[in-house]
Amino acid sequence: MASRLGVVWGFIAHYKYLVVTLLGILIVGFIDENSFMRRIQLELQISDLQSDIKKYNKQYENDSRQLREIRRNPKAIEKIARERYFMKADDEDIYVLSDDEKPLNTNDETTK
Repeated sequence: MASRLGVVWGFIAHYKYLVVTLLGILIVGFIDENSFMRRIQLELQISDLQSDIKKYNKQYENDSRQLREIRRNPKAIEKIARERYFMKADDEDIYVLSDDEKPLNTNDETTK
């Protein structure tokens, strides 16, 4: 046991700069809280958040434009009520057309 410890100690003593350098790279690269891996994860998270910011800014602009239109033009309220909520006047009928495709029956039982 003592001879193995002596061999390991001799290796560390001989390559002490290499061992310290590798240990430092491990700590800085992977183990530390501010490691390179954590930095890459944070950079990816930042890019995702920036794309979310762009999306929400576009949504905000659209909603602001629509709000200004509603405040200026009372007919815009009627337009939104008709398009989104299918509201109608007393003398109107509403027909909702859908372009959703219906699945085809491929069972042989329906043809029997």
